[in-house]
Amino acid sequence: MIRTLGLTKRFPPTGRKGIEITAVEDLALEVKQGEVFGFLGPNGAGKTTTVRMLCALIAPTGGEAWIAGHKLGPENGAIRAKVGILTETPGLYDRLDAVTNLSFFARLYGVGDVQGQVAKYLHMLGLWDQRAELVGAFSKGMRQKLAIARALLHEPPLLFLDEPTSGLDPEAAHLVRDFIEALRGEGRTIFMCTHNLDEADRLCDRIGVIKRRLIRVDTPAQLRASLYGRGVLVRLRAVAPEHVAVVQALPFVREVRQADGSLTIQLDDPEANNPRLTRALVSAGADIQFIEEVEHSLESVYFDLIAQTGEEAAT
Repeated sequence: MIRTLGLTKRFPPTGRKGIEITAVEDLALEVKQGEVFGFLGPNGAGKTTTVRMLCALIAPTGGEAWIAGHKLGPENGAIRAKVGILTETPGLYDRLDAVTNLSFFARLYGVGDVQGQVAKYLHMLGLWDQRAELVGAFSKGMRQKLAIARALLHEPPLLFLDEPTSGLDPEAAHLVRDFIEALRGEGRTIFMCTHNLDEADRLCDRIGVIKRRLIRVDTPAQLRASLYGRGVLVRLRAVAPEHVAVVQALPFVREVRQADGSLTIQLDDPEANNPRLTRALVSAGADIQFIEEVEHSLESVYFDLIAQTGEEAAT
């Protein structure tokens, strides 16, 4: 659905210093059809610039890209017809009501059944009862939902969402997340920029971390495993030296840490090796109270990847 090779964007010198700015450098990325892809990075990392290039809104300085089967550059018109985009600050006409706003954009997209499409998405996003109200009186959450409806009027197979739940109250954010899940169920491809790491963890099939250059792409689980390995927390009634010794002697155990009546154990393939670990501890006289997998947050993964990039640049 999306493929880029060496995609680069440099902005010409501005101001008195006259320094050229490289916003995105040598981006090589593939996003599969039907997946929710999360694009993470600090402010100024190149996320929005990447989205603007992939939507054929600005031209890259170098590299190539194919979006929804069309090549960026020669087929920009076809790309724009195949994508929907929610910008971080969506522009809506405050002096028009919700129906008129959507109807105007539906006609720009060349939608056949304008009234039907407008009604469909106002119902789906819970705005039907406010359809005749001026958008200028809408809350931020209502405006965000209306902007999502606008991005979907022409039924694009590929949807770009830039901070879709930014500034929303919990109820509105929950509705938007449920809506994204529903779109995934329809087979749409969603490319989502977000600072909400918990949201990315829950919604995204794969995640890319960028800081001008793409740092890493993988599933949330594989990102955790690649940085930290996998581990289990074993809570014992009391920890004795022989318990630690018997665990350290197991060939699949990488590390053992003891704290507050528990053992945190890094090991290979917990699904296969947890039974052997349990039997070894019981044989050593340990009273096991519970065992659970150690879950590192996506936030930890993100900050460690960004920090590693800074260290590499400094060396």
